[in-house]
Amino acid sequence: MEPPENDAVAVASAEKIILRWDSTASEDARDRMIFDGDRYEIDKYLQAVDEIQRSMESASISDDSAKANSAIQIAMARLEDEFRNILIAQTSPLEADTLTDPSSCSFHSTASIGSSDSHLSLPPPPPHTEEDDFTETSSSTYASDTPRRKEFRHQESGSSTSYRSTNSIREIDLIPPEAICDLRSIAERMIAAGYLRECVQVYGSGRKSAVDANFRSLGIEKLSIGEIQRLEWESLETKIRRWIRAAKVCVRILFASEKRLCEQIFEGLGTASDDACFMETIKGPAVQLFNFAEAISISRRSPEKLFKILDLHDALSDLLPDIEVVFESKSSESIRVQAVEILSRLAEAARGILSEFENAVLREPSKVPVPGGTIHPLTRYVMNYISLISDYKQTLIELIVSKPSTGSRYSGDPNTPDMDLTEFEGKTPLALHLIWIIVILQFNLDAKSKHYKDASLSHLFMMNNVHYIVQKIKGSPELREMIGDDYLKRLTGKFRLAATNYQRSTWVRVLYCLRDEGLHVSGSFSSGVSKSALRERFKTFNAMFEEVHRTQATWLVPDVQLREELRISISEKLIPAYRSFLGRFRSHIESGRHPENYIKYSVEDLENAVLDFFEGYPVSQHLRRRSQ
Repeated sequence: MEPPENDAVAVASAEKIILRWDSTASEDARDRMIFDGDRYEIDKYLQAVDEIQRSMESASISDDSAKANSAIQIAMARLEDEFRNILIAQTSPLEADTLTDPSSCSFHSTASIGSSDSHLSLPPPPPHTEEDDFTETSSSTYASDTPRRKEFRHQESGSSTSYRSTNSIREIDLIPPEAICDLRSIAERMIAAGYLRECVQVYGSGRKSAVDANFRSLGIEKLSIGEIQRLEWESLETKIRRWIRAAKVCVRILFASEKRLCEQIFEGLGTASDDACFMETIKGPAVQLFNFAEAISISRRSPEKLFKILDLHDALSDLLPDIEVVFESKSSESIRVQAVEILSRLAEAARGILSEFENAVLREPSKVPVPGGTIHPLTRYVMNYISLISDYKQTLIELIVSKPSTGSRYSGDPNTPDMDLTEFEGKTPLALHLIWIIVILQFNLDAKSKHYKDASLSHLFMMNNVHYIVQKIKGSPELREMIGDDYLKRLTGKFRLAATNYQRSTWVRVLYCLRDEGLHVSGSFSSGVSKSALRERFKTFNAMFEEVHRTQATWLVPDVQLREELRISISEKLIPAYRSFLGRFRSHIESGRHPENYIKYSVEDLENAVLDFFEGYPVSQHLRRRSQ
């Protein structure tokens, strides 16, 4: 042990150094920062602080404890200023490229990233936009299907390893290594002197400003839950896409890197000092980040929100393992709990929206018939909607675990269709919900078809709409798989039956004019054909066909193939019947006066006239006739 007089000299020298840098007593000390100078001055000041701290622990100089306490207080105030200055000087907002392109970052890892890293697979949100492309690029960069493993956690020693990664988490250097060493040397002395709280506060204040700046770069706004819920949905859709991208960057890069920085500076210096500094920095921003998703999860439900809510659910579900790693400590439990609760509420919101959508389809009130019996807007909307639902099959199969409320519960209710679930054994609850939506859509369409005054148009309307349902199912492999070929065949049979009913309703009465009954006169010495009855029959046929042609040319069958098939079916019945009738009775008319008033159309005229049907626009009042 050195003689007491030597200790006293060392302490006096240390006190002199500390007082020389007392910013309250020296203008020069106020204008200069120790850690902006050369390393000799820095080391000399730190050694002086160490000497004073040692002296306070030595009983041999207990008489000078008050003087030492004063010196250490001056030193701690100075070190706090130095700590703050280093944080501010060495911190700058990260460039946007740094937050979206790993190749531009200095990453740190104990394990290399190989082909085992997979990209995040999110269903495409409707509608597709350029911003979505950016979101998908960003998400694929940072996403992984494999959660981060905790055994990769370790203390960095400031070495220049190329990067550190624990699967989807990417950590970057927020502050240069030499500045981290200075910050740690200051923190070590402040904590040893009992200034942990002050050190944590100045650290949190400095880093919060940097996090706020990075939040602004990512487009994260400071909005309350109430403010978010008052936004128009169109505006929220854009913000949700931005949030998904930003949340991945925040959790996997920013928050993880902030945690690593706290470990580099504070780990091992005190009781959970690194975690205290991390939470001092991150808790407010993390709550701000997750409040957005929480606001969406408890907002008013409506069908158009389903897919963005599912996007949020998928993104948060994918982030949850990373959240559990980044916020693994006891003090950050509230953030983990908030994320889990939001995920649960998003799932419940998705289930509720699907149920409300089913009810909305059933109760859709429009009663004005669509012109021409074409596809109803409700049919297009519903089928496009459930096609998008099938794109989210994997997510919804996990969320939708209850079967739709159908069957005997509604038996006998004239305002609700019945559906026997036993006919669909083996189907998932999600598939049953989709089939149920199609059932109630048909039920609603059937009610709408009754608003047409013309029975033929009513049948054409049902044919068009059920055919559209069939085509949408066939066009989506995911939807077709869930619906199943058995139910698809049933739907196909339904639209074919509607086509048959249309033809019967329209053409039976027209073809009835071409029958032989009622034209022959019994007991007559003539040819046995009543010319007056025959003339009347041709006139009736002409008038009926002209009316059908005039009317049904304005009707619409939008599907080209279906329209052609229907015309062919009409021609196969009409043309042979007319050709036969004309062949049998033409001579009786042409032998009389003004035959052109009765035989107005040739077979070719009728063939051409049928081609006008179902185009959806008016035609000339008079049919195109053969040249006389």
